[in-house]
Amino acid sequence: WVRIKQILSLKEETGGDLKAFSPSKGFTFKNVYFSYDSNLPYALENINIFIPANKIIALVGPSGSGKTTLASLLPRFYNPQKGVIFLDNIPLNKFDILSLRNLFGIVVQEPFLFNLSIWENLLLVKSNATKEEIINACKLAQAHEFIEKLPKGYDTILGEEGISLSGGQKQRLALARVFLKKPPIIILDEATSQLDSLTEKAIESALNNLRGKHTIIIIAHRLSTIKKADKIFVLNHGKIIAEGTHEDLIRTCKLYKNLYSTFYKA
Repeated sequence: WVRIKQILSLKEETGGDLKAFSPSKGFTFKNVYFSYDSNLPYALENINIFIPANKIIALVGPSGSGKTTLASLLPRFYNPQKGVIFLDNIPLNKFDILSLRNLFGIVVQEPFLFNLSIWENLLLVKSNATKEEIINACKLAQAHEFIEKLPKGYDTILGEEGISLSGGQKQRLALARVFLKKPPIIILDEATSQLDSLTEKAIESALNNLRGKHTIIIIAHRLSTIKKADKIFVLNHGKIIAEGTHEDLIRTCKLYKNLYSTFYKA
């Protein structure tokens, strides 16, 4: 009951009337500040960056540095207290919020799956998908093989009334949803953290094939795609402290070099 009252008390999300579109230029953060609570320090402070469209972008930094928070502002899961974020040259709050969010495909460390069959979980992102499209998406996500071994294959029910999947299997299904939907903007937040290195490399290869066609934003500790990212932003204590390519940052950013030697060689 307490949770129900909390939900009922939430403010209705508002947006503009413009239908959101796939970016041709990218996203611009201009003097952006964000805090989860007015009594807390800023989680993001004075962010001024440009995220180019159809490139692979990496957000790196220590735990709690603001990486996930920054990515969450793009689909307007949160709104900044100060500053403006633009899609191409238009402020995000001018767009209809549902059409804006429909541009995104997001995979997180602990993906949510419904108590439905695997088919139905995948059809949620593309209701008119063919069987061939679904299977191809699952193959790209390295999910097809384990699905075929389940008692009822793609008809297997998940969740409380069905079977429980491992964390890595859930991540692969969430990635399959992204490969099926093919959204203009993909956010991968520790999306392969529970996968073995061979599976991860196969998924990296599939993601690399999307280069130039989708804007891909990666938050990760291990993914070697970070080395191949077109642009890397380094965060620390809610601030952007450096940006550039892997080669640039290894030479010029001590924090990045330390993080890379600790995590990214794995």
